[in-house]
Amino acid sequence: QVQLVESGGGLVQAGGSLRLSCAASGRTFRSRTMGWFRQAPGKEHEFVATISWYGGTIYYGDSVKGRFTISRDNAKNTIYLQMNSLKPEDTAVYYCAAARIGEGKIVDRSEYNYWGQGTQVTVSS
Repeated sequence: QVQLVESGGGLVQAGGSLRLSCAASGRTFRSRTMGWFRQAPGKEHEFVATISWYGGTIYYGDSVKGRFTISRDNAKNTIYLQMNSLKPEDTAVYYCAAARIGEGKIVDRSEYNYWGQGTQVTVSS
């Protein structure tokens, strides 16, 4: 079992930055690939970023490449999403998720079997 709790969301102006955190509990966190997804109102879940268990494999969705950075601290059972140069279209509920396995570039949300409750990010123009 893995329990995930996101934090760090809020309201920010376009061009600003936010850092999201996802605290995990459970012994298997450190062996799992982790990911961030987001869902804007009326839209499907969108893949944002993924990081393998040791941080060696990192991959981003096209819409956030060059602006967002995913990282993890296994000693603290936490992953992060540093979001810079935020745009109004980044407005969404952001979710962290734990995958079934620890390796690979996992972009399909069906491969993630544990999810947090989400944190709202609102970017004003």
